[in-house]
Amino acid sequence: MQLLTRLGRFPRFIAVGLLNTLFGFCAYSACILLHFQPWVALIGGNVAGIVFNFVTTGGLVFADVSRERIPRFVVSYLGIYLLNLGMAHVLIPLVGSAIISQALLAPPLACISFLLMSRFVFTGKPTQVSPST
Repeated sequence: MQLLTRLGRFPRFIAVGLLNTLFGFCAYSACILLHFQPWVALIGGNVAGIVFNFVTTGGLVFADVSRERIPRFVVSYLGIYLLNLGMAHVLIPLVGSAIISQALLAPPLACISFLLMSRFVFTGKPTQVSPST
């Protein structure tokens, strides 16, 4: 945990993003393996990840888990979901697998997510700093 606090914001985002992506990917894959439609699996993965990701991204990357950030965080995730849904709709028939298509989409969506988090959600001074232990 102390290693994360020593890194800059972008490297912390990448490290935390890998954890968040793994969490969301596992939730999505579990839904697919339970025979949910891809759009339902995306909702499941996003809903499961929102609270987890807010705490990890807000706390470990931006040192701000204040409640006033939550609406913009949720709006950002809704935008990422819609973009993901549209791109998956195109990619799934091309690669023949909902899980592989999601693995291919994860890196570009993570970059877009960082831009949204750093420029729209966690802007300005933090109002509640998490402990660095």
